[in-house]
Amino acid sequence: MIKQSTGDSGWVVRTSAKENAQLRIICFAHAGGGSAAFAGWSQNLPQNVEVCAVRLPGREARILQQPFADIDKLMPSLTEALIDCCAPPFVLFGHSMGALIAFEYARRLREAGGPMPDHLVVSGRMAPQLIHNRPIIHDLPDAELLECLKELGGTPEDLLTDAHAMRLFMPGLRADFQLNETYAYRPEAPLDIPVTVFGGRSDPYVDAAGLSAWASQTTVPLTLRMFDGGHFFLHSAREEFLGELSRVLCRVTDPAAETVAS
Repeated sequence: MIKQSTGDSGWVVRTSAKENAQLRIICFAHAGGGSAAFAGWSQNLPQNVEVCAVRLPGREARILQQPFADIDKLMPSLTEALIDCCAPPFVLFGHSMGALIAFEYARRLREAGGPMPDHLVVSGRMAPQLIHNRPIIHDLPDAELLECLKELGGTPEDLLTDAHAMRLFMPGLRADFQLNETYAYRPEAPLDIPVTVFGGRSDPYVDAAGLSAWASQTTVPLTLRMFDGGHFFLHSAREEFLGELSRVLCRVTDPAAETVAS
């Protein structure tokens, strides 16, 4: 049985508290996303898996807290906050900006000599060593930033049109994009854990080549899965995506399941 997280710091939302869980998946959302991004996942993942969503400052119930705009400043607080979650076995998952955070968090765990995840699953982001290829938007005026958000998708329309809500939401959103856009990759040895990469076939900025480049970040052969849809394929192709993620998680708890799932 995995060690239970206290969950009282506000950083972790256990969307599926399972006392007899055999595996925990720790999830990091896209820019502007919070624990709601993983709502309902537990019903579509294996019953022995507990879903823990990371809620960064500036999100949801933490909306008034100061967000982090620099990944190096985020990591010490994040590492301390998640110490109770990282009892083996566990898996890290991140989408878009969350993929970058999950990757850097895995490297920090290695540096600290702490327990390592059994698997890293990254989604919707090209490999961290590649040069950022998206327009820089974190410092745009509010009106222009809102237009960019509409084009990107992933932000509910009712939120984008709610001026009061956006005034609260904007600082965390800008911080997220700044964190992602100003990230400076530092070469280190590849991780000695399996890495699975998911991407959308119609994502305008994250193509198969950018996803395949994650291979240099692991000593284990990379697994790449593509889905129909754009950057937020995990919503538009939700059933297929969660099915593939379930197969990854089943192989962590039962390596023999790889033959059955394939």
